[in-house]
Amino acid sequence: MKTFSKRALLRASAAPAILGASLIATAAFAQEAPQAAEVETGDTIIVTGSLIRNPNLQSASPVNVTTSDEIDLRQTNVAEELLREIPGIVPSIGSAVNNGNGGNSFVNLRGLGSNRNVVLLDGVRIVPAELNGRFDLNNVPLALIERVDVLTGGASTTYGADAIAGVVNFITKSDFSGLEATAATQILDEGDGHTVRFDVTTGANFDDGRGNVVLGIGYQQADPVYQGARKIGQNTISSFTGQGAGSGTSVPTRFSVPGSGTLQVAPNGQSLVGTYAPFNFAPDNIFQTPFERYNIYAAGRYEVSDAVEVYSRGLFTKNTVSTIIAPSGSFGIGVEIPLSNPYLTAGIRNQFCAANGISAASCDAGALATDPNDPNFQTVTTAMFRRAVEVGPRISEYTNTVFDYRLGARGGITDTIDWDVFGAYGESDQVQTIKGYTLNSRVRESLMATNTATCLSGNSECVPINWFSPTAGGISPEGAAFLTANSTVQTRTTLAQARATVTGDFGVTSPWAAQPISFAVGGEYRKYTARQAADELARSGDLGGAGGASPNIDGGYDVYEAIGELVLPIVSDKPFFDELSLQAGVRYSSYNVDAVGNPGYNTTTWKVQGTWAPTAGLSFRGGYSRAVRAPNIAELFSPLNTGLTSLTNDPCASINDEGVRIAPEPTGTLRDVCIAQGATPGNVGSINVPIASQANATSGGNLALGPEKSNSYTIGAVFTPQFIPGFSVSVDYYNIKVSGAITTPSPDDAINSCFGAGNLSVSNPACTIIRRDPNTGGLNGDPNTTPGLFTGLSNLGRLATDGIDVILNYRRDIGFATLALAANGNWTNKSTFQSTPTDVNRDCAGMFSVNCTSLQPEFQWTVRSTLAFENFDVSLLWRHIDGFTSENPDLFVGTPVGYTKSEDFNTIPSYDYFDFTSRFNVSDNVTLTLTVQNMFNKKPPLVGSDAGGTAWNSGNTFPSTYDALGRRYGAAVKLRF
Repeated sequence: MKTFSKRALLRASAAPAILGASLIATAAFAQEAPQAAEVETGDTIIVTGSLIRNPNLQSASPVNVTTSDEIDLRQTNVAEELLREIPGIVPSIGSAVNNGNGGNSFVNLRGLGSNRNVVLLDGVRIVPAELNGRFDLNNVPLALIERVDVLTGGASTTYGADAIAGVVNFITKSDFSGLEATAATQILDEGDGHTVRFDVTTGANFDDGRGNVVLGIGYQQADPVYQGARKIGQNTISSFTGQGAGSGTSVPTRFSVPGSGTLQVAPNGQSLVGTYAPFNFAPDNIFQTPFERYNIYAAGRYEVSDAVEVYSRGLFTKNTVSTIIAPSGSFGIGVEIPLSNPYLTAGIRNQFCAANGISAASCDAGALATDPNDPNFQTVTTAMFRRAVEVGPRISEYTNTVFDYRLGARGGITDTIDWDVFGAYGESDQVQTIKGYTLNSRVRESLMATNTATCLSGNSECVPINWFSPTAGGISPEGAAFLTANSTVQTRTTLAQARATVTGDFGVTSPWAAQPISFAVGGEYRKYTARQAADELARSGDLGGAGGASPNIDGGYDVYEAIGELVLPIVSDKPFFDELSLQAGVRYSSYNVDAVGNPGYNTTTWKVQGTWAPTAGLSFRGGYSRAVRAPNIAELFSPLNTGLTSLTNDPCASINDEGVRIAPEPTGTLRDVCIAQGATPGNVGSINVPIASQANATSGGNLALGPEKSNSYTIGAVFTPQFIPGFSVSVDYYNIKVSGAITTPSPDDAINSCFGAGNLSVSNPACTIIRRDPNTGGLNGDPNTTPGLFTGLSNLGRLATDGIDVILNYRRDIGFATLALAANGNWTNKSTFQSTPTDVNRDCAGMFSVNCTSLQPEFQWTVRSTLAFENFDVSLLWRHIDGFTSENPDLFVGTPVGYTKSEDFNTIPSYDYFDFTSRFNVSDNVTLTLTVQNMFNKKPPLVGSDAGGTAWNSGNTFPSTYDALGRRYGAAVKLRF
């Protein structure tokens, strides 16, 4: 028998064996549905979790499979929307994240972080989208996906570093022949949020089946949905008071006044007053980010001989994602104001003079001194807070271009041993265009004026601006044009990789087993580079409200690896041992970092797994693995930089966002510590809480970082009883622990390291490393002068999670139709995070907090029920999310502003959503699919704007977890030829 002929026979039997290895939560096809576009079994056997390409191999690791049919039923526009609803996956950055979205979408397995899993396409890595090494899910060609495998637990032995929580493997349709075209559209109950998707896939076999080519072209587009278009997002609501809240950077302007804190321009414009209305930023933000994508995918293979096949794959994507947030302005930057500023009223001038120790005579003289060379010319220094509403919203437009190409060859050495060699190269290029931001330097320049026509800087383009107006409108169109300028940041990443493997068997068999011992050995090489290049504006931190500077970053590393895997069938077809097998693997990796200060490191990962099936319908499986995650380029090479973090609690603060005193002035050691951090005796008694629950925080890369290590194990059972035809269930327990985790302290951890019990001291480095705004004493302000909290990276963290996955399937012919039930559930026992050994070991499962990221429920499940008739089917999907409680026990209970019934912001009840799908075979070549998502238009929970981190807690809810958009209708037409 020719070698390749035997391999072809293996291919022909691969699909049923692979799919049988994992239970598939999916729906039934309509009975006798015509399939003009033939999809044959692919020539590559892909068993997620192993490099051994054996069609009889059943994975000892739990693998959750989502099929292309489920993708069609959900009418998903992008992969991130599909994955975030799978139990056990925690919503990550995606279409529902606005403030905190960098133009990409990611997946977060088990809540361990989106950087602790690997996303694969046909078992191979794709070029990452950014400096943290994460793949952008917006680049997945959904129309060409045959199935999605989600594997739990450490998989570094098979796939290399980063696969601590597991892998997500998108398997494409191979050997596709025919033509398939899909047009889909969705719209919300409110008439907005329109999305469209067009896909065309064509393929053909040629040369008597020796070759195949497939080409897919797609287009996707989504309109924005503003938070103000939904009741829940029309007002910024305080999570602590239930009243109108928002940002202290508001209109009219606030100024810091020594001894009085920050005061706002009075309604008559003649003085500064102590209470003020915060800015309502919620309606200007968005619940659904606008998105547009063009993608092309092509693949081909050709058998050049009976023993050699050449294959290739190319992917190109261009997508644009826009984020839109409330207007820019002066967010507490230090400014100088001449006493002779033409817009400065006498009352406000006198308040400044009195607070700064300037006599009345000198103050009056300074009001008349318009020449800086005049001895009477004087200025006062203050921190200024003013929202530039006249300029419009802040917009970041991210244009992402990605290509990734793979070329390989494979063949047979003997009838039972194959080889496979490939190389791949990919580039990702993102250009962020930043619009609508005022420049801090120009704000300062516009204040340094003594007449209404020119500025003291001598810049002919400078426009003096009335920052003392009691209403919006003080910034003229000419002033707005002077204050703003576009800025750009470019991020470019590359991944070059190569792998060579030999896999098969030598014909050696255990005396008690039918299958031979299988193996895979090989070597792999990967080289990563990443570069962030910002223009001068972005690098300088001059953009008002940008959250800090965007520094230039340039780094890279490469890794050489040796791999070995073994599958040992021990017993088969014996009483109480229908199957007994062991699987083992090891990978040795040598990392070289492109920098002085990091000598590189070597790691060894391994796994041991086993399967025991006492009978044909019952099997037990389990495994133990050691995995690692190497520090990524951002963690290694980023310079120290000041940005923003979520923080509601500042022990030095005594004034809230409305200007109301909420705590007594600090005294004793607390006062001494606040001053040691940069407050002054003049402002320490009137420090404001962090504006809009955001504080400055300084962090950066650390070349001394090493890999983090993980130990994980799984144990479970698969039950497919013969006495219940069509029924199967799997139950798997997983336990993942990460030590030496690369982490930064949470905001509360950074605060408690100083202000916690027994820590408060001016000699405590954790206290003095916190740096405050010299003008206000707060933790907000110009990032160039106010570092805020210090949240440096270290290998001191620990993470742990464990839980149980349950997947159940049942399919039965009930006479008039076929009934299919598919259930997928997860129970998370714990999900703990500890940034250092002395910090709180915080369990975020079932809890929401500024110290936790996205919500991770204790219980979550989906159940799909489908009735398949001869030419149509109907399907109902039930999605359940367990309830949550707040880590902070002091959130609001009562009737919030704009509502008529009482709410408890400390808890979120369990939620149930129902989606309905009907699918019709209109003709032999046409299928029509109609969907209704969130059938009962269930409203999202109301928790206010301070209950969680900014990226997740937006519009007074958690829009990545709960449906903030409302009922959605969809329709899709698929043509097959």
